[in-house]
Amino acid sequence: MSDDEIKILDRPAAGRKPARPAAGGAAALPAPGPGAQPAWLGPVLIVGIVLAALNLRPAITSLGALFEETRTGLGMSGTVAGLITSVPALCFAVFGVTAPRLSRRFGPAAVVCAGMAAVAAGLLIRPFADGAAAFLAASALSLAGIALTNVLLPVIVKRYFPDRVGSMTGLYSMALAAGTSLAAAATVPLTDALGGSWRTGLLIWALLALAAVLPWLPIARASRRAARAAAAASGEGAGAGARADTGPRIVRSRTAWALACYFGLQATGAYITMGWLPQIFRDAGVSASTAGVLLAVTMVMGVPLAFVIPGLAGRMKNQGLMAAVLGLFGLTGYLGLYLAPAAGAWAWALLLGVSNCAFPLVITLIGLRAKSPAGVVKLSAFAQSTGYLISIPGPLVIGTLYQHSGGWDLPLALMAGLLVPQIALGILAGRDRTIEDECGMRD
Repeated sequence: MSDDEIKILDRPAAGRKPARPAAGGAAALPAPGPGAQPAWLGPVLIVGIVLAALNLRPAITSLGALFEETRTGLGMSGTVAGLITSVPALCFAVFGVTAPRLSRRFGPAAVVCAGMAAVAAGLLIRPFADGAAAFLAASALSLAGIALTNVLLPVIVKRYFPDRVGSMTGLYSMALAAGTSLAAAATVPLTDALGGSWRTGLLIWALLALAAVLPWLPIARASRRAARAAAAASGEGAGAGARADTGPRIVRSRTAWALACYFGLQATGAYITMGWLPQIFRDAGVSASTAGVLLAVTMVMGVPLAFVIPGLAGRMKNQGLMAAVLGLFGLTGYLGLYLAPAAGAWAWALLLGVSNCAFPLVITLIGLRAKSPAGVVKLSAFAQSTGYLISIPGPLVIGTLYQHSGGWDLPLALMAGLLVPQIALGILAGRDRTIEDECGMRD
């Protein structure tokens, strides 16, 4: 489905306001007409979005849980192991850039379907790899599928649920957080229950990815039929939308840059937290098992808040205050880690868990700062790809500072310092304006 075809389907008739959705998902779909969608599509879309979101992180966190066993089993050098830990953000940036072009050519639903298939294929292949290179290639295949889905899920939400961007973003953000926590917590116990092989422990997550492909097959077919019907009704050829210019380059938008940099800084904080928080607690005298539980607490905080925050943000005209509050939670958490890391460990873990919920906020902002699905796909690709590139050095820099300074004072100061521009950028990105208004893009 091309961007112009999407806009044809989304545009209300002249002089008529879009209908408000009813309680069911199908009510958010276009009114009957050339591009009308079947009644079953709304509920199936909700299932598809949830299953896709559940699969956006297990490929990463399941490997983290078994990384030492995987590294030993494949004979990875320290350099290769370090490369694998940096690959997710790099793949998200590189492959996410291709999402708008693929969306114009095939339609966002078809690309998400292909993305889920790539995730499943990579997860099926990599446990059988006999060397680090093959394992890295299979992981990259899964990460490419995740990157495309990362970018296009906000587009799907904007296209099919335009009046419920906040609540639907909250639903899939909650599913994403649940998938992240589930894979991190359940991989080792499942591996032990199934015989103890790291290969089996990684393979089981392919089943969840395969399940996610199923609802997207009929969704993609229905979307293509609607696109062809809309093109025929408007007198355009099937490929007209793919060739259409959607407006000036998004780099002209200050809001787009604010969102991209805000995305990058919140991702930096999240990756640093996931990678280094247990070590901070252990160096303060907390036991290894308790440090792991504290990290799990930080991650689990994202499950309920990932649903609540987008809903609240969607009802606000300006989301800058929310971005500032989340940043202040993080500053308080880092200050606590600096002053009393062991004594207040549970409080600091909770505070950092709240702060890391900047992710569902920025995903919601991507849907709110563009008027049309065509704008959302460009903004989502730009913000996420640029943001993930920004996030790549963060964990490496923190590790270097920790190694050379011999403690956590300097790294914690840097972590807290990064929250200052993050708060400022969140305030800028939260202003009530759209990239179409800033760039003169057609909506």
